[in-house]
Amino acid sequence: MSGNEASSNAVTNNANSTNIQKVNKARLKWACRRGMLELDVLFIPFVDEAYDDLSTKDQFTFERLLTGQDPELFAWFMGHEVCEDKELNAMVQFILQRVKV
Repeated sequence: MSGNEASSNAVTNNANSTNIQKVNKARLKWACRRGMLELDVLFIPFVDEAYDDLSTKDQFTFERLLTGQDPELFAWFMGHEVCEDKELNAMVQFILQRVKV
């Protein structure tokens, strides 16, 4: 492979990676649109402003959090219940801490 081909492949890979990130971000923002406005106003700004700075593990934890049911998520975020899953509870607390600042 010549230097030009390698350079072209690197540019293509970077473009593909950027496109994948945009698609993932759009998918996440869609998943953040919940049936409850209280959750929307927590999740959507979090994805826009903080998701990219999370570790890969925390990104997966956030994505797992989004699979929860709205009443359960609402109870956790409003402090009516405590999430028994330690990783999910840590993410809930992280998002709440970020909102309070």
